[in-house]
Amino acid sequence: MGPFKKLRKTVNKIINSRSNSKQVNLVSEEEVHSEIQQGRYILPAESDHHEATILGFPSRTSLPPDKYDAVCVELAELAVAIAEFEPVRIYVRPDDKSLLETLLSNTTKDISRVTIIICPINHCWVRDTGPIYVRDATGRFPDRRFAIDFRFNEWGGKKPDSDGLFWGQRWPPLDDKDLQENTDFARWVIDHDTEPSPVTRIESPIRAEGGAFVTDGDGTLLMTESSAVCDVRNPGMSKARIESELKRLLGVDKVIWFPGRLNADITDVHMDAEARFIRPGVVLFSKPHDVAPDLWKEISAEIWESLIHEKDAKGRSLEIYTIQEPDPRGLTKTDEEELSARYVNFYFVNGGLIIPKFGDEERDQHALEILSSLMPDRVIRQVYANAIPLTGGGLHCVTQQVPTLK
Repeated sequence: MGPFKKLRKTVNKIINSRSNSKQVNLVSEEEVHSEIQQGRYILPAESDHHEATILGFPSRTSLPPDKYDAVCVELAELAVAIAEFEPVRIYVRPDDKSLLETLLSNTTKDISRVTIIICPINHCWVRDTGPIYVRDATGRFPDRRFAIDFRFNEWGGKKPDSDGLFWGQRWPPLDDKDLQENTDFARWVIDHDTEPSPVTRIESPIRAEGGAFVTDGDGTLLMTESSAVCDVRNPGMSKARIESELKRLLGVDKVIWFPGRLNADITDVHMDAEARFIRPGVVLFSKPHDVAPDLWKEISAEIWESLIHEKDAKGRSLEIYTIQEPDPRGLTKTDEEELSARYVNFYFVNGGLIIPKFGDEERDQHALEILSSLMPDRVIRQVYANAIPLTGGGLHCVTQQVPTLK
């Protein structure tokens, strides 16, 4: 064989080798992608250490016009309160950036840990619209960050009636572009979150919102059937199938279901307004005020009755503490307004706890005392909230933790 034939044979071997190598790598990447999408994950306890907190600054199309300015002020004050404990990332539309900067600059506190991120966003309810950060539970990807996209769909397609009325108030209409931005928000955040490392998106086969999940980080999940087992979110899917996916995606061994009610509110009864884990085995339960509507008293009674008879994933009977909601009289301006004011809708931060203060001085003080006694190792901060609960949520609803990678 001549030297040129030998060279050509050698080159062909190299080319074939590289071609085969690329093919093998391509298959390997596909296999890894499939393994990731079908893998198992765990939602850490919210009290675990956070890399940061996500907030969303609302667009003018997402709130009643007469509540918009007040909600923005409360969100800015909340951002500053959280920044005392950990970094804050606020997502805002370009047109609203100057307003946000003005509100933040009006504070006398340090805002160096507040980062403004420009993006297409409308709702401030990032607990529901944003990604749910989880950790790998298989041990295959210990150094990789993951977040679930539950494909938000306006709480099962909720929208104002033809007169723009909803939640006792008049709301501006959201057009198709706004609605698509809301659905895409979680994916946008995941795609642009590169600190401290890129995030891999988990495509959820079920639809749900983050406020529906109450977990203890130790295998137990509290959830209402009305917020997930319904055709407006998961048409044709059985409760068993939904539970199986929740266990796989959130790393839980036991789901404690409560009936809830479709259309009782915009969320179809999210658990983060009804009961929350303080730590594994210990639950804080929200008791409706005496003047609350009968429907909410019925829903609450059902939750209470289940909690006192249930055991968690580790076989523990639940230790339950009750905290009564504030008196809504005097906190609303009209009889049509509905106030979503629950002290259990608090937010864990690194070394601390942010809790709401609604304006009912007696119960605000009682909430501070009971939470301080239950969590003496945490610094408790109260943040005033009136416009946020009048538009349908609380402090937990407008926050989303980014857990530290372990």
